[in-house]
Amino acid sequence: MKKLLFLLLTSIVFFACKTENKKVVTASKTQIEASYKQDSVEIKKLFNTALTEGKSYEWLRDLTQNIGSRLSGSEGAEKAVVWGEKLMKEVGLDSVWLQPIMVPHWVRGEKEKAHYEFEGKKIIVPICALGGSIATPANGITAEVIEVKNIEEAKNLGDKANGKIVFFNGAFDNTLINTFRAYGGCVAQRFAGAATVGKFGAKGVIVRSMTNGIDDYPHTGSMGYLDIPKEEYIPAAAISSRAAENLSKHLQEKPNLQFYFKQSCKNLPDAPSHNVVGEIKGSEFPDKIMVIGGHLDSWDLGDGAHDDGTGIVQSLEVAYLLKKNNIQPKNTIRIVFFMNEENGLRGATEYARLAKENGELHIGALESDAGGHTPRGFSIDANDKNLQLVKNWKKLLAPYGLHDIAAGGSGADIGPLKDDHVTLVGYRPDSQRYFDYHHAATDTFDKVNKRELELGSASMASIVYLMDKYLYNDETLKH
Repeated sequence: MKKLLFLLLTSIVFFACKTENKKVVTASKTQIEASYKQDSVEIKKLFNTALTEGKSYEWLRDLTQNIGSRLSGSEGAEKAVVWGEKLMKEVGLDSVWLQPIMVPHWVRGEKEKAHYEFEGKKIIVPICALGGSIATPANGITAEVIEVKNIEEAKNLGDKANGKIVFFNGAFDNTLINTFRAYGGCVAQRFAGAATVGKFGAKGVIVRSMTNGIDDYPHTGSMGYLDIPKEEYIPAAAISSRAAENLSKHLQEKPNLQFYFKQSCKNLPDAPSHNVVGEIKGSEFPDKIMVIGGHLDSWDLGDGAHDDGTGIVQSLEVAYLLKKNNIQPKNTIRIVFFMNEENGLRGATEYARLAKENGELHIGALESDAGGHTPRGFSIDANDKNLQLVKNWKKLLAPYGLHDIAAGGSGADIGPLKDDHVTLVGYRPDSQRYFDYHHAATDTFDKVNKRELELGSASMASIVYLMDKYLYNDETLKH
């Protein structure tokens, strides 16, 4: 009888637990569905607001047309700092301040010149000095040209480079759908070309512009002399992609042609500048910080519209959209306009240093530095738990064209914040047109589409909303 009673009680407890567990599962599923519905509504509001009441396009117009290029150390860069601080205050951020930094100060000087003779004709070559390069002698450089396709070929030149102008003609791999991968495959020749062949006695370097298109615009960009002694420094310049194609063909017919180029750029002492920082204090966890940013500086040939004016205005519009929709973040949302991404990364380095020195707890960061074209998704640099968490949001984001959510790099300016607990996110718009304008005189306001820009702002605001609500960070348990 006791045994029978025990079995009966056990059965009752078992079925009671099973029923209770079913209720818990059902409740959990109901909660998830309710949360998903709420998130869908909020994200829709963010997009609606961006597309009907957005400010980013007019902010960008003001930045590019009333200030223009913003190379570190320049008057334009300092005007942009004043502009950024004023605009953040107008948006109504809880606090706004400037972080002092020292930045490289390189100036281009007079417009560069280049030409060579072929079949009795003087061929004018569109050319621009690379950022950080030294000048040519006052009368320029004239020498025979030796062509290579990449750094590895250049390393094997040895004495063949002595007295020559080395022509780096590595083109983008146009079979790659993601043009940033194509850029990454050949940008080393621009940055390290002069350092590679300077030690061989080369007189100068010319580099094919970093673009997948064929046009007449030279694209500048940063170069470095790495660890070679100053006596081995040689001038470095970029020529347009069409000029590179023509020069390569002409060299096949006339290998000993003489190429001439002249540039008067110089490196001045470091100059004072600032990061511009503003934040919305978190309602529940004000000591936990999420950064959204882009870089305020730009190269000097265009107006820095896509690189990175779009990233700057989209980052601030995230804060604007949250405030406009009365979304009070749990964590502190910090907007940062980083200075000197293009030729030194001083702003990002100093921001991360101060964050560590001040014991700040960053749980996430989002960067926009890939242009203002149609949104495609986000690349995630995070631990496995948060990587999977962000991937799970695809159902919410895909209706807005944000299908590409995967592991990958985030951005140069938020990269120094990386550790095992911070979730870094890179905003990824369509890349097909970006390198038509990147670092060239064509990077101007008229190349930015208003609707694409606003869709990007809303996309960024949406993932920030989700990160603020759900992001897991086990480091916060210690605080």
